[in-house]
Amino acid sequence: MKTLASTTLIAFALILVNLNLSAGEIKIKINKKYLNFPVSHKQNRAKMTFTTDGKSDLSVVIRLAPEDADYWVFKDVSDLKGKTLTITYEGDDKGLSKIYQDDIIAGQDDLYKEKNRPQFHFTTRRGWINDPNGLIYYDGEYHLFYQHNPYEREWENMHWGHAVSKDLIHWEELSDALYPDHQGGMFSGSAVIDYDNTAGYNKGKTPAMIAAYTAASSEKQVQSIAYSLDKGRTFTKYTGNPVIDSKHIWNSQDTRDPKVFWYKPGNHWVMALNERDGHSIYTSSNLKDWKYESHVTGFWECPELFELPVDGNPNNTKWVMYGASGTYMLGSFDGKVFTPEAGKFQYTTGSIYAAQTFTNMPDGRRVQIGWGRISHPDIPFNGMMLLPTELTLRTTKNGPRLFNIPVKEAEQLFTSVRQWANLTSGKANELLKEFYDAECLRIKTTFKLSHATDAGFNLFAQRMVGYDMNSTTINGVFYSPEDMTSMEITADIYIDKTSIEVFIDGGAYSYSMERRPDRNNKEGFHFWGNNIEVKNIEVFDVKSIW
Repeated sequence: MKTLASTTLIAFALILVNLNLSAGEIKIKINKKYLNFPVSHKQNRAKMTFTTDGKSDLSVVIRLAPEDADYWVFKDVSDLKGKTLTITYEGDDKGLSKIYQDDIIAGQDDLYKEKNRPQFHFTTRRGWINDPNGLIYYDGEYHLFYQHNPYEREWENMHWGHAVSKDLIHWEELSDALYPDHQGGMFSGSAVIDYDNTAGYNKGKTPAMIAAYTAASSEKQVQSIAYSLDKGRTFTKYTGNPVIDSKHIWNSQDTRDPKVFWYKPGNHWVMALNERDGHSIYTSSNLKDWKYESHVTGFWECPELFELPVDGNPNNTKWVMYGASGTYMLGSFDGKVFTPEAGKFQYTTGSIYAAQTFTNMPDGRRVQIGWGRISHPDIPFNGMMLLPTELTLRTTKNGPRLFNIPVKEAEQLFTSVRQWANLTSGKANELLKEFYDAECLRIKTTFKLSHATDAGFNLFAQRMVGYDMNSTTINGVFYSPEDMTSMEITADIYIDKTSIEVFIDGGAYSYSMERRPDRNNKEGFHFWGNNIEVKNIEVFDVKSIW
């Protein structure tokens, strides 16, 4: 394994061999997998353009470091081996001489072992991450595309990042799949497998994976498509893009995040698209020509529309429509119009945003992944994906409601190491002292209020669970259990290095938060409340996904 110091020495040797320098420009004969770029937040962003064979391939903005770097980012250039890449930069061009190529990324030795790297949640190697995009299963792989700025740990330069998994838990990050172009940045969208070759891109027995995405510029947002014949590794954009320029209906720039799916009863494609004040429905026979059908107000960004059985009964189903905030409506759908019947409800709150569900699941489950708006200071990436969870509709005293629990595949990460029952809060707090220094942990517990109407469970003064029976809230959000007179609450708590996810009463309600313990507070894990009974605690050790 090379150290960063030795990598830097190699860098300067490679610079002398491979670079021709002129003011604001370098030419690099590509013979390695990656280009590494120094970033400094003392610098303003400036435009960088990549040109190959006389053609401008990509323009981004970057805070290129002329002196010391805060961190390093990279670009995969393996597809350019043997070619000469020209890079022009409109900022301080001293940083151009620090760009180098190598077969590893700068900082590879510490990758996935950094101080604040989550250990059982997906994060990208470098850069900013937000909305999950194009979640789809195909040929043994789960695909996670996502909003990605590979050149900085803050939002900008929207690409579609890409990772794949065999089990929804362990992810391999691949090269970025979609790059900004003349239409703008690559905003959120979805992916489908075109088994019937409706768009005409299939090759032999290989069906095309087709991504529907928003191309966003400062002037407008339009909907476009691209296709892949190599399982999402590379995409070719449709020459007739955009397929929808929504200004002809709404005269609004806010038109984005297409979620596309096949509606079997009507034998056509459906697109749910966020527009102005809600979600619109479009239909198509070929993924290229779209017809506006209807609109539902009351949502903002990242639409979802899917059908779920109630209590697992395929003869009793409801359609679910939700937006980026996690609020949802239940209703019916005829392939063109969603008719709301109940809602809006909320099944999850906190750091989660822009959750999307997987298309083409092999077992019929409805599995989602949400973006965790969690900061990761002092390291060269930001944001994360929360645990993949299964959504179900279950009958409650108030009618069908969404339930949300981690997927069964996650169980492989957790090993039960301690179990206790029927404890006072004081005894429970004493027993949990051995786990004060744990970086990652899972705790399942049920506690019962007695003389208290307000009780909970903290981690170094950070409130993980606070149940107030008087105001009927958990951590300040209204929650009424199935038995509205119950004095018990059950919590399944997942603690990673930078985040906490909590699932209440078997997934009836969930929330997430940034982990911010007060290390000056010495109480550690701490149940609080007047004379409460801790009915059970189970503590799990956690394996890393890396």
